[in-house]
Amino acid sequence: MALKLAANFNNKAKLWVDGRKDWEEKIASKISNSDKVLWVHCSSLGEFEQGRPVIEALREQYPLHKIAVSFFSPSGYEIRKNYDGADVIFYLPLDTKSNAEKLIKVLHPDILILVKYEYWFNLISALHQHKISTIVVSAIFRDSQNFFKKDGQNWFAKKLNLINHFFVQNQHSKQLLDTIHILQNTIAGDTRFDRVKQIIHQDNQLDFMDNFKGNSKLIVVGSSWPKDEELFINLINEKLKDDWKILFAPHNLHENEINSFLSKIKQPSIKYSDLEKTLKEEISTAKVFILNTIGILSKVYSYADITYIGGGFGAGIHNTLEAVTFGNPVVFGPKYKKFQEAVDLISIGGGFSISNQQEFDDIFNQLMQKDSFRKETGKKAGDFVQNSPNSTKIILDYLKKII
Repeated sequence: MALKLAANFNNKAKLWVDGRKDWEEKIASKISNSDKVLWVHCSSLGEFEQGRPVIEALREQYPLHKIAVSFFSPSGYEIRKNYDGADVIFYLPLDTKSNAEKLIKVLHPDILILVKYEYWFNLISALHQHKISTIVVSAIFRDSQNFFKKDGQNWFAKKLNLINHFFVQNQHSKQLLDTIHILQNTIAGDTRFDRVKQIIHQDNQLDFMDNFKGNSKLIVVGSSWPKDEELFINLINEKLKDDWKILFAPHNLHENEINSFLSKIKQPSIKYSDLEKTLKEEISTAKVFILNTIGILSKVYSYADITYIGGGFGAGIHNTLEAVTFGNPVVFGPKYKKFQEAVDLISIGGGFSISNQQEFDDIFNQLMQKDSFRKETGKKAGDFVQNSPNSTKIILDYLKKII
């Protein structure tokens, strides 16, 4: 009811509500009664990217099955609704008993694969009753969750136990499940590692980046917010040596925010949106580049010597793995502890968290001035990704036994 009310003045809420209209008909138009269906559910865009290696492996391994992908959030569905790796893409309907039964009837999946989390309990219960297997991939658990509280075990833990198998990211998650007697679990790591391992083998060349970087060393600031960008102002204006340049990829492409930041910069700068009307010489002499576009940041990371990932002064840091797969040290703000890969990067010496300007200045002074330190920490970061388990293979080996 609240979402329907909010849809009158909030675009995301409107997408959430409108996208769920006639959901049965949308699925039925793509799935026939005779189809065999493998279903993957992702909360949002991040979980889709996490589950994508599994989706693509399913497509290759089971070409006669249809692949269904569902989303809860508009930020996932609206960006990936035309993804050609799935036969049907839809919004997960509200979790009621009635909707769960209708969904199982129209989709009739052989299995549901949940990516990381989103335990909709009416749906899980209905799948269990219909003897349809549910597995979770790249799952991660924390002590504070209701599943592991004594007052929650009578209900939350029992519902969780209806899931056939958990592929968890780390030992601690396994131990937590073991404490509530959910023993159907395997440590398989994070499927996102499988995807980012592939990035270094794709064609990452960008002509404008070759021109901009030249022979300089480069700091790439990915998914930055204003709070992150403020940390760099003094470095750019007062301390940026001739052999260093900086590229910013803002999380929000609001022109007023970008222009406000640039107004504080004393060094020559350029925006991606201005490339066509800018001389090559101006691009090559610019010290600051604003990547005000989407879709090519993973390629840009291949040019980095140091990376900074934004969001750590807000809700939490953004994706670090695409950056470190190229063997670069990574720096981020203080809100990283819910992201296991960030915790691990710090523990091995490939990542650094900062909480204020002084800490920022200290680590960047070291990384920019000490080549051996920068290369050593970058190698640790790159090895962290490349030496991770082949999570997708572990999951596919299990699925071969039940599909």
